[in-house]
Amino acid sequence: MFDNKDILITGGTGSFGQKCTEMLLRDYKPKRIIIFSRDELKQFEMAQKFPAEQYPCMRYFIGDVRDRERLNRAFHGVDYVIHAAALKQVPAAEYNPTECIHTNIGGAENVINAAADLGVKKVVALSTDKAVGPLNLYGATKLCSDKLFVAANAYIGSRTNFSVVRYGNVMGSRGSVIPYFIKKRDEGDPLPVTDRRMTRFWITLQQGVTMVLRAFELAGGGEVFVPKIPSMKISDLAEAIAPGMPTVEVGIRPGEKLHETMITSEDSRHTIDIGDYYVIKPETFSYNGKTGVPVPEGFVYNSGTNETWLSVGELQTSLRAQGFAV
Repeated sequence: MFDNKDILITGGTGSFGQKCTEMLLRDYKPKRIIIFSRDELKQFEMAQKFPAEQYPCMRYFIGDVRDRERLNRAFHGVDYVIHAAALKQVPAAEYNPTECIHTNIGGAENVINAAADLGVKKVVALSTDKAVGPLNLYGATKLCSDKLFVAANAYIGSRTNFSVVRYGNVMGSRGSVIPYFIKKRDEGDPLPVTDRRMTRFWITLQQGVTMVLRAFELAGGGEVFVPKIPSMKISDLAEAIAPGMPTVEVGIRPGEKLHETMITSEDSRHTIDIGDYYVIKPETFSYNGKTGVPVPEGFVYNSGTNETWLSVGELQTSLRAQGFAV
């Protein structure tokens, strides 16, 4: 599907963008991969990792999703857009709310309008479990972003297909607790655990990229794709990284949840099971995408009540497979 196509990744120098680029170059023969981001240093470093002489399809485009004019220039001739750019740090968003709103909501609107105006075929936007029943500003902005991308499919005159992929904590991504736990372990300090009852959905970076690329094949427009992934306990993660080391419970930070939800009981009325994924269908317009089996009414997809869990041993195996020293 991606052979001889022009693909643009907003926020492309982040952990997702780098892994996505790696997998696109490995498995396909794209015409162009355009890395759109505002960090010139990270673009320089990424260009060393994917040198032009070895990967002539690579392009690097400095710009911010807040800048509609720059997006218009970057989207010329683009077939597919992966929207990964966002301000994601919860404490930073709480302290700088307007900046988070400008990027996560205003930037999403700019991406939508630029894609629709310039004839992009499909856009897949990355979401988060924090967008469901949000307690913090970051989650609230991502909920707004999701709503914008879903509603964009009803734009009059636009032939662009917009969809959303929503998943949980990504192993080893920027901001992950894993490097912090490893640092504390190596220093011989007790591992600070927010709450020993806390659970999270768990997905590897490669699984996240695979799902996003798969969404381009499955998308009918307006749906939210949710993967079937395991849960883990934060206390088990600490044990997997530092077996036998003491932990100290430091309490849940403002805006954090004990458990995360990706599908609510209200969502269940228009959610279908398509095998590896759930699909939340749009409510406000006709949906012509993938068919599947409706989930039971009242179904909730929550990290605390999930049917699939990772044990301490499975967490260790997964961490080692991702290159972490555990």
